[in-house]
Amino acid sequence: MSGPIQKSIFAEHGFKTVITHLNQEIQSLYLADDTPWIVGYSGGKDSSATLQVTWKAIASLPKEKRTKPIYVVSTDTLVENPVVAMWVGLSLDRMAKAAESQDLPIKPKRLYPRVEDSFWVNLIGKGYPAPRHKFRWCTERLKIKPSNTFIMSVVKQSREAILLLGARKQESQARAKVLQQNEKFRARDRLSPNSTMPGCMVYTPIEDWSNDDVWTYLTSDENPWGHDNKDLLGMYAGASADGECPLVVDTTTRSCGDSRFGCWVCTLVEEDKSMTAMVRNDHEKRWMKPMLDLRNALDFRKNPEQKDHHLRDYRRMGGNVTMLNGEPVPGPYTQSSRENWLRLLLIAQSEARRLGPPEIQELELITLPELHEIRRIWVTEKHELEDNLPVIYKQITKTDFPGIKMDDSLGLKAEDFNTLRESCGVDKNRYELIRDLIGAENNVRHSARRTGLMEEFDDIMKRHLFGSREEAKEFYLSHELGGFKVEEPAIENSESNEEPIA
Repeated sequence: MSGPIQKSIFAEHGFKTVITHLNQEIQSLYLADDTPWIVGYSGGKDSSATLQVTWKAIASLPKEKRTKPIYVVSTDTLVENPVVAMWVGLSLDRMAKAAESQDLPIKPKRLYPRVEDSFWVNLIGKGYPAPRHKFRWCTERLKIKPSNTFIMSVVKQSREAILLLGARKQESQARAKVLQQNEKFRARDRLSPNSTMPGCMVYTPIEDWSNDDVWTYLTSDENPWGHDNKDLLGMYAGASADGECPLVVDTTTRSCGDSRFGCWVCTLVEEDKSMTAMVRNDHEKRWMKPMLDLRNALDFRKNPEQKDHHLRDYRRMGGNVTMLNGEPVPGPYTQSSRENWLRLLLIAQSEARRLGPPEIQELELITLPELHEIRRIWVTEKHELEDNLPVIYKQITKTDFPGIKMDDSLGLKAEDFNTLRESCGVDKNRYELIRDLIGAENNVRHSARRTGLMEEFDDIMKRHLFGSREEAKEFYLSHELGGFKVEEPAIENSESNEEPIA
């Protein structure tokens, strides 16, 4: 299905005229003050065009006028499409070398989320369910925090900063609305205030370009940091549904540039079209098939009747039970579900390395610091004293997990928990209750102060008040048991038996 016809600024005013005018505008803004610039770079076509036109404008200034820094920042969520992540990494390396050789004040920086904010730490460690529109916990942690932290550090040091983005009005109606709204508040020509970051102004140099204008520019003008823009075009072609980028000969032909790259685990869309197309269109990209299978397994929409409720605890993150329409509102993933997600992730990583080209042999779908943090959460916060992460790691990778033996710090061994489990028989809730009490005690065993331990014991007892989802539902019918009440949210805040899980 073809999209709306986009208006070309190049066709209206001429390619050379548009680029010459933009070159002068960029130079004028750069020389107007000492405010440092920050260019957002994702490796995609829009950010590439924004950086390229900026780079060339600054490079044509006399050397003595190229004084204030231009930071090129790229946020790696650690779950980026690996092909795009490698492209961006190589591009940033080439930028650094090219900027130095061309004597330009351009400083590439790759930003990452904090380990505790990473996707797998939250999903596998804490048990957050796969993101959905009513519980979109990922964007803030993975993208917004890292970039905003860096931007505000520049603002703090220099009192203000100018952020250059590749946003375009013709990208979508929503984007056009935002850009048009920002125009009303411009204090200076082409600079809009950022509503969330005081001291930061936003400049969108290619905001009036069409999709085809972007490709025309990228394929007509040589990339100044040594990346071949035709390779970028080829990457978009491989990620397009039909696998090709047609030659655009008139305004009725839609180019391939509508492909979208993002997190390969994203469940906010019904299908990862770019990765699906890559796997289907390019034999050399078939190594991503295990990753695509894992992404589809995470997608709660694949099971319309149960969604992912059968994988999640009937209790919320804090241990309370929230009822809605006679059913417990699902909470975090259960211990067995989280352990299974870890197995599937490590299998996908091993298979991708086995099937992929040489540059994929060191691919990390999950990093060692993330694994250490997940293990810490499981053992110390969730009291899962079995310490199964090293066991799972060795089963899949065939190598020992590079960390201390948790047995040494616990004073208990795996066989001790096997004995406890056997003594509790089929009563899983009793086993978990005793284990959690031991875990809480263990966390303060070497502490001189034991403040809060009794309160934590009380919380644990309440968490295990019900032995199963069915018991919680049965109790809901009476609403009371010794003065303890099950929380029932107001319908307008209920999220339809879904999120949030706290």
